[in-house]
Amino acid sequence: MSAICGLPILECVYCLACARWVWKKCLYTAGYESENWGLATAQEFEPVPRICRLILAVYEDDIRNPQWAPQGGYGINPDWVILRKDYDDNQGRVTPYMIYLDHDHAEIILAVSGLNLGKESDYIVLLDNKLGQAEFHGGYVHNGLLKAAGWVFDAEYEILRELVAENPNYMLIFTGHSLGAGVVALLTMLAVHNRDKLGISRNKIRCFAIASPRCTSLNLAVRYADVINSVVLQDDFLPRTTAALEDVFKSLLCWPCLLCIMCLKDTCTLEEKKLRDPRRLYAPGRLYHIVERKPFRIGRLPPVVRTAVPVDGRFEHLVLSCNATSDHAIIWIERESRRALDLMRDKDEQHMEIPEEQKMERHESIAREHSEEYHAALKRAVALDIPQAYSPSLYGTFNQIDVGEDSGRSSVLGSSLSHKKRAQNWNEFVGRLFDVDDSGHMVFKKTSP
Repeated sequence: MSAICGLPILECVYCLACARWVWKKCLYTAGYESENWGLATAQEFEPVPRICRLILAVYEDDIRNPQWAPQGGYGINPDWVILRKDYDDNQGRVTPYMIYLDHDHAEIILAVSGLNLGKESDYIVLLDNKLGQAEFHGGYVHNGLLKAAGWVFDAEYEILRELVAENPNYMLIFTGHSLGAGVVALLTMLAVHNRDKLGISRNKIRCFAIASPRCTSLNLAVRYADVINSVVLQDDFLPRTTAALEDVFKSLLCWPCLLCIMCLKDTCTLEEKKLRDPRRLYAPGRLYHIVERKPFRIGRLPPVVRTAVPVDGRFEHLVLSCNATSDHAIIWIERESRRALDLMRDKDEQHMEIPEEQKMERHESIAREHSEEYHAALKRAVALDIPQAYSPSLYGTFNQIDVGEDSGRSSVLGSSLSHKKRAQNWNEFVGRLFDVDDSGHMVFKKTSP
């Protein structure tokens, strides 16, 4: 009887807990995730709007006669397009892409388009990802995206090597949107591990992944933050989607219901358990978060770009927002990133016209700050006991030495040193107990009376 009387109390507690969760989720906005991050500068963010326009150009059938050009056009020279490949050329292995030689900015750019909702082959690539299926140099990655990236690398590395050899001072840029962003993120990692095939150093490789899916484990996401940059617009759902994408696209439930269920699951999972799951995937590299809305505000505010290399709190929660899907569109990302860059430049011009020498010093200062932040993130990953996280002190400068390539060699070296130390200790122990007589035999030491 007493147990039955307690049921209404339990129901009230349960309802209050659910109401509290719903209230917190409704008040939770994407701006909270990056509120403690630093502000991006115009110098480091300058490539993003330009690269977004280049990705949009991949969708055009004829670049010389564009049909969907954004305001101001694509800003590219059709004569500098090295090659273009569509679905027929790619045999359904990857979305269409283009290689562009940008002489104005000294860049060799490989741009990959995003998911085409009308192409079954794109879904096959995106949904090919069982948990923990694909390992990559001490971590886990998205299996379908890794196979797509490997196909692109095998098909184009000879052309890229020729372009690098002809333009040794140019940067090699990989960029893509949505599905293409995941492909180029893993393509960049493949390029870093195969620099000898491309004839290029690590500090000449960069990636801009626009609205990327979660495609690398946490240790890899942090380890490649010096070469991979992920750009996320406000409430974009894809970098936050922790459930298997197969469940998302094949679910019998409506999308809002599915998002609520995923939010509830993530809320009830302990943060330590998330961080120490080696198979859990994350958005790769350094993060740039474009924030343009605040709670209980109507319309869009002037966009602000925040950046960091976070270890914990790395877009862990889905945002219940009507803009979760629209913020994923490359058109909106290009528009808001352009607005954000214009505001940054206007702010710089209000202070004064910066001399060229000071611009160079500012570039060096930004690079130095990013390097310090990057190494701090690596150390924090070790401190949080992230699986397969490596401290930078073990490997020197990551711009010169690649962790993935040298981790095996370092472990062999470490085991060799450990073996030598054990042998030395054993010899000292034997020396304290035994002496060698005139015939060369070992005898116990005589203790003095």
